[in-house]
Amino acid sequence: MSQSLPTPEHDALLQLARQRAAAAGLAYAGCLLPQEAWALVDAGIAVLVDVRTAEERKFVGHVPGSVHVAWQTGTALIKNPRFNRELENKAGKERVIVLLCRSGKRSAAAADAAARAGFSQVFNVLEGFEGELDPQQQRGDIGGWRYHGLPWQQD
Repeated sequence: MSQSLPTPEHDALLQLARQRAAAAGLAYAGCLLPQEAWALVDAGIAVLVDVRTAEERKFVGHVPGSVHVAWQTGTALIKNPRFNRELENKAGKERVIVLLCRSGKRSAAAADAAARAGFSQVFNVLEGFEGELDPQQQRGDIGGWRYHGLPWQQD
């Protein structure tokens, strides 16, 4: 997989993401807002890895061209014991990797596990694909990839 070289603007996004992670004491490289993540992915700087279940991707939607490595599987959401191996096979260990889930929580856990397994450039997408729950316990109106109008499709 080829990777583009970052421009000064992309370097600034990565640095900001690293600062967010350092301020929060996180083990992984950084935290990106959806628009920042898309800027890096669209420029070929990073690979976007969707860590949601196959069912979520199919029925809720997914980002075209994203790689799928489930963090958890099945209706019981059992942690995928092969996650790090699959991530390395599909994205590479040295590549800038951006992880996306529904709200940013599972992708944060996946980023932490990946960082502890030696992935040095793994970033979490804050807000996730669907954002936080609103007062009616629904997603889609408070942040997230789709809320910001970034590319996505549904099967």
